[in-house]
Amino acid sequence: MSNKGKRIVEAKKKVEPGRRYSLREAVELVVSTPRVKFDETVDAAIRLGVNPAHADQMVRGSVVLPHGLGKSVRVLVFAKGEKEKEALDAGADVTGSDDIVEKIKGGWLEFDRVVATPDMMGSVGKLGKILGPRGLMPNPKVGTVTFDVGNAVRDLKSGKVEFRVEKAGIVHSPVGKVSFGVEKLVENVTAVVEAIVKLKPSSSKGAYLRSVSLSSTMGPGVKVDPLDLRSV
Repeated sequence: MSNKGKRIVEAKKKVEPGRRYSLREAVELVVSTPRVKFDETVDAAIRLGVNPAHADQMVRGSVVLPHGLGKSVRVLVFAKGEKEKEALDAGADVTGSDDIVEKIKGGWLEFDRVVATPDMMGSVGKLGKILGPRGLMPNPKVGTVTFDVGNAVRDLKSGKVEFRVEKAGIVHSPVGKVSFGVEKLVENVTAVVEAIVKLKPSSSKGAYLRSVSLSSTMGPGVKVDPLDLRSV
């Protein structure tokens, strides 16, 4: 058996099948799994009591994680004039307008997040087929279409994550790195859950937080007790 296989087997032994752990216990298990050669990302999978097929039950939003994501984020801003300068002063990696649109059409994709001022969306809209499938299209609902480009850039640089419920009613979101340790990861997960709870659709009936699971990149999923999260 390979070292990778042994590591996975040992990690799974720590997780009790069928058990739902408290948030703190789940995070402790995730960070205690045998380490690999890189700093694994910790992800949360949250199943909601909504039907995304109904427009009024589409849960989508963003939140700035208290401790960020543990990685650098390359931010592209579509803006002109003073707004372009504001974006650069805030730490944007690349700014521009129609010249950047053409550059992206030519295959350039060296950025992780995109912000645009409202007056630029006519040009940015031409990139829908390129940016959309990659989850990079600016959207006013998550604060990436705005004239307040300075704050938008700072939020993204400091660890702002976007989330959107998928067809199966599940929200996937990164919540940090294994190296963050228990306290920081607990606070990051709590921030994501709070943001999602605040967006509960009025038409959603019954339990809203159906199930929650945490996992590292190479580790097993650890189920969290939704009741514990509600108390948090």
